Amino acid sequence: MQVSKLSADAAQAAVWRDVRRELREAPISEQATRLAVLANSARRQIVDMISGAGQGHIGGDFSVIDLMTTLFYSVLDIDPTNPAGNDRDRFVLSKGHCAGALYSTLANCGFFSPSELSTFMAPYSALNGHPNRNKIPGVETNTGPLGHGLPVAVGTAIAAKLQGRAHRTFVVTGDGELQEGSNWEAFMSAAHFKLNNLVAIVDRNRLQQGARTEETNALDPLDQKLAAFGFEVREIDGHDFVALLDALRPASDTRPVAVIANTIKGKGVSFIEDRAEWHHKVPSSEQVILAHAELEAQKAEAIR
Repeated sequence: MQVSKLSADAAQAAVWRDVRRELREAPISEQATRLAVLANSARRQIVDMISGAGQGHIGGDFSVIDLMTTLFYSVLDIDPTNPAGNDRDRFVLSKGHCAGALYSTLANCGFFSPSELSTFMAPYSALNGHPNRNKIPGVETNTGPLGHGLPVAVGTAIAAKLQGRAHRTFVVTGDGELQEGSNWEAFMSAAHFKLNNLVAIVDRNRLQQGARTEETNALDPLDQKLAAFGFEVREIDGHDFVALLDALRPASDTRPVAVIANTIKGKGVSFIEDRAEWHHKVPSSEQVILAHAELEAQKAEAIR
């Protein structure tokens, strides 16, 4: 069976535009609150997606969803109804195994219907375990093999410079992924070509499949290493929406930007947080109920 490419949901895209406009007009504290509520809703979607599919990467999805919500609602210059527009900002999810977070975000922005989320990883679904640009609008490049996304993003940023275009390229890598040497070649090239239109974001949750990053192959002092490679480094709490909005601003000079987003794997659900086994563990039906209860309580607290 041939799987056709998904198409935009115009009604959902209109909702996204209204929310985005309201966010831009709101004080920063209100923006942060509304982004927190949006990310909370996405976490609940992800719980149901992974529970329904019986597979997925909930820990990494939860560590990165605050960042992705901020990008797609407040930062990226994009149009879900024209996902291939020449002047759009580019977003690459290098840690492609966290496709659940990407799919939830894209659907909520109207790149495709949110109803498609129920097909996550089902036979013949466009929503595979790793994102596929040939099936899903808003996916710039197929990712999954770690160490590939950042080099592609560097090439995209170089192309923008050569074409005289002003759009920016954003790429999210896992911290364990930085143990792939291809990333450091890409970092070196980005600085050499003065790619101040590139923002490399490290989801620094300090866990990878089966163990902690520092036990596997130490990355620290990551900030000093990235600075030595020629980046403008911004280190933040990756769950602080005010800090995220500030860190994702344009470059200060000719250097590319590296944002080290210190996050918690599984952020938002107490029994998932900071536990290596939840890299790709699936919640039981009882755990789904508990997760929803915790997330609902957090939403109530945020909007109080």
